[in-house]
Amino acid sequence: MKVRMCCTGLRNLLQGLSFGAKYYSKHNPPQTVCPYSKIAPKKCHILGCSKSTCTHRTAPPGSILPCRFFSCKQEGTKVLSKRKQNTSIVTSDLLHKSLLKSEQKNWNNISPTYKAVTKRIKEKLEELHNMYTLNSRSPRIRFGENVYFEENGCIFLAKADDGEGNAKILFSIEDLGFSDAFIQRIRISPDQRYMAISLKSENSEEATCIIMKLGHLPVVEKVIPSVFSFEWAANDVLYYTAQKNLKSQNVFRTTFTYHEHTKLVYTEQDARFFVDLYCTKDRRFLTINSNSKTASEVWLVDCRHPFESPALVQARTTGLIYHIEHRKDQLYILTTYGEPAEYKLMKAPVASSGKENWQLVYALERKTKLVDFEMFSDDCIMFLKNAGHLYLNVISFVSHSVQSIKLPTWACEFELESHPEHTTSTCYFQLSSPVHPPKRFAYSFKENNLIEQAVQEVPIITNCHTTRLLAKSKDETLVPITVFHNKNSKELHRRPLLVHVYGAYGIDLNMSFKEEKLMLIEEGWILAYCHVRGGGEQGLSWHRDGCQHNKLKGLHDLRACIMLLHQVGFSQPKHTALAAASAGGVLAGALCNTDPALLRAMVLQAPFVDVLNTMMKTHLPLTIEEQEEWGNPLEDEKCMKYIKSYCPYQNIKPQCYPSVFITAYENDERVPLTGILQYVQKLRKAALDHASRTSKKGNWIPNIILDVQANGSHCDSSWEHSLNEVARHLAFLNRELEEVCHPQHHSKSCK
Repeated sequence: MKVRMCCTGLRNLLQGLSFGAKYYSKHNPPQTVCPYSKIAPKKCHILGCSKSTCTHRTAPPGSILPCRFFSCKQEGTKVLSKRKQNTSIVTSDLLHKSLLKSEQKNWNNISPTYKAVTKRIKEKLEELHNMYTLNSRSPRIRFGENVYFEENGCIFLAKADDGEGNAKILFSIEDLGFSDAFIQRIRISPDQRYMAISLKSENSEEATCIIMKLGHLPVVEKVIPSVFSFEWAANDVLYYTAQKNLKSQNVFRTTFTYHEHTKLVYTEQDARFFVDLYCTKDRRFLTINSNSKTASEVWLVDCRHPFESPALVQARTTGLIYHIEHRKDQLYILTTYGEPAEYKLMKAPVASSGKENWQLVYALERKTKLVDFEMFSDDCIMFLKNAGHLYLNVISFVSHSVQSIKLPTWACEFELESHPEHTTSTCYFQLSSPVHPPKRFAYSFKENNLIEQAVQEVPIITNCHTTRLLAKSKDETLVPITVFHNKNSKELHRRPLLVHVYGAYGIDLNMSFKEEKLMLIEEGWILAYCHVRGGGEQGLSWHRDGCQHNKLKGLHDLRACIMLLHQVGFSQPKHTALAAASAGGVLAGALCNTDPALLRAMVLQAPFVDVLNTMMKTHLPLTIEEQEEWGNPLEDEKCMKYIKSYCPYQNIKPQCYPSVFITAYENDERVPLTGILQYVQKLRKAALDHASRTSKKGNWIPNIILDVQANGSHCDSSWEHSLNEVARHLAFLNRELEEVCHPQHHSKSCK
């Protein structure tokens, strides 16, 4: 059993609104899934607030890839008769089984060639994992004199002044009969009589909520299947959202004290909107948040009167996104209201919450990304990203001042630690980068300063150099690139380069610490992260400039980034590989078609490679809401032609392609297997056709490999499964770039 974290809340909203039930994570963004950011810790702990270690994973609104059912190319929108539809389904199923069997046979024949290298890589990754997670521990959640924490699937309770040596086990997940599940979220009732947890297996999109009645012998009070989010409105009143077909649109209220009673409280009628729940930090209000990618609507449940009907804050308006916090009878509203259409902090009286009463408190600077926001009793903290650097802005509601603190230059990601009590005087968080293990920091409101916590006894990374570049895209826009390499590496133009890209849903590239990144740096690789348009690295406008009819801008950005890397001396095309996952597969696959000479190899994980056919299928659960990201080709012929111009599957042609390794999952509901099977078949045929036509001496034929996993899903995988997957990816890249990846060429370790 592996324990993971996942939560809902504000950070989802900040990442750009696109919904699918997997993509909520308040304190650890989806960022996107990347083949080299997949390994999660063996123990991922949560309490009080949920977080997600799946990268990708519970991508927030706007996240990885919505659930899709890929199909063959569809001409027009003609509706087939029921008989023809049934015949088509049978034929498609037979084709799917035939293609799958063929690819499984192909993988079984090829995989032994990677066995030795895979074994070496796995051993190294396990060594690094043990080295950097040895002293890690789960968050401690304090409620008055009690402290709750989780270790190895067991929930513990300790007294704050008694030390954890005397902590007692409340219960374990195995006791509940869910030994193959991981914890996704935990919520404790205000009086600590009840605890609600959600459990989820790696092969399912849906979670089960279990309500435990705490006491000398905790007992199961209620089991609720297919739940997405839940919050306590009062001591014995729980609100929760039901999940069905990757959608969350119904809110229920259930009670326990006298007699169990469940009632439907809210139903969302618009298929573009996704509903989740959140409690304000002072626990005054429970908020029902209904969001699409371009609009929000929030309803308030007064926690002092949890049975009263929810009250509307502001009716949904296209282009207006907002999130609610509360302090001293004032609503604090994080919103895009007003010009420019970037996030601002505003406030309004609870009794007069309409936008006409919103007053500006603080506005972000241009091209600044609001990554997260935390409310306290007299202050709030904003975590910001500007020009690749992280900042902490502290806004005092007492002195009406703003203090801006630039965080260490090596930092690329941060993660807030949960705070059940908004009256705390210290804010704790962790900073990391792909090659720097997390370091714990604290901001003291009393001392008004930033404090680095005691450093863990792990090797210090000193020889990894970070470079930030700006590439000029086709329309002169400057696109940020973050580059990591070993300071001891010589002749960087001869070193292997791994480029990462995503560029969709307003999501940033995941740049948190991963053992495999550090291993690559130690072995002389260069890592480059291209922050192209369509992502969210430079605010909401950066996303708008790369979605719908602007999607090609992301492709132009990626091309410009790779060309600049080569021009300034970071590797060269024959030593360059590209990594992407899910929606990142759109730009990676498109570049593979337009500029295959820039790459030697490409690794894709559960890639979105047929945008056109997918967006033609309106009966699929997420197609309607995804029109705000990709457009509506069914009603707009111009949109159809535009999507077809960049869609990876539609533009495959006979030419010299780079080698490609794709991982897919049989149980992936968001990128089902059929489309990937067809993409691989078409790509392999095009490469072979080109080779047969040119027939030059020593003509190179790329390896087009598909690894279909029976277990795992789009976001959640066990530690062992992730370890094997990453090791296979790296083994493939080592083999493809063998002349520069051979151990004898490795530079000095970064220790």
